[in-house]
Amino acid sequence: MSEFRAGFASFVGRPNVGKSTLTNAIVGEKIAITSAKPQTTRRAIRGIVHREQGQLILVDTPGLHRPRTLLGQRLNDLVESTLGDVDVIAMCFPANEKIGPGDNFINDQLENYRRAKLVAVITKSELVDRATLAEKLLEVSTLREWREIVPVSAVSGEQVDELTKVLIALMPESVALYPADSVTEESLEARICELIREAALEGVHDELPHSLAVTIDEMGPREGGRIFDIHANVFVERDSQKSIIIGKGGSRLKHIGSTARPQIEKLVGSKVFLGIRVKVAADWQRDPKQLGKLGF
Repeated sequence: MSEFRAGFASFVGRPNVGKSTLTNAIVGEKIAITSAKPQTTRRAIRGIVHREQGQLILVDTPGLHRPRTLLGQRLNDLVESTLGDVDVIAMCFPANEKIGPGDNFINDQLENYRRAKLVAVITKSELVDRATLAEKLLEVSTLREWREIVPVSAVSGEQVDELTKVLIALMPESVALYPADSVTEESLEARICELIREAALEGVHDELPHSLAVTIDEMGPREGGRIFDIHANVFVERDSQKSIIIGKGGSRLKHIGSTARPQIEKLVGSKVFLGIRVKVAADWQRDPKQLGKLGF
């Protein structure tokens, strides 16, 4: 019988290549929020996958990028400290996009992490035909020597199990590192904040996503236990952004609540009262004190 394996893997790639969607597909549950906006992921979120042959801990990190703010620098520092500790780094390349400067920048950075085994993942394979996919595989293979190159579609589920097997096979022999019923290290409060932020990101302008942060003042079951109360804050950097988030007559804020609430109810297992206040923390992305208050 083959030995049980367990260890850590991280998906890297430029923003919006499908890392969070792939993490959720492999874990089989929504752990990381997804958005078409770059730099959606802000923490090293751990998703835990259990298989007969081993346990895979996926660390979904922010995309490596050239930082423009203190927040951006802290996100990059988080990626670097995470990648220094993982067993496998899987670099993601979207099947429908050419390799560009951002990919080459990250590929060069991989030289700093000699401990990790390197895998290439061709994401969004459902968006291209077989010939284009074959060209992409060839293009990626010329970048460096990879342990494996795996095309995958997180949307259709194609090759998701195959990728999981590949990653587990590259892990060291080890006992299980987490209990069999664990799916994430994320706290309930952190997951609720992320679901609210995901709803707030929907349909906002390009400059706004970076300026959004969510905190919770208090939460817990109401007396009788049938309703779960949550009082949350959405922070932005300027008054003009506050009015965008609130919307005309509070319409956008209502939409944020109605989008986030069903997902939070699924998470807590009961009806939810969700109160959201929008607050301004001027230039918080560049202010060390504000960053600390907001959890970065």
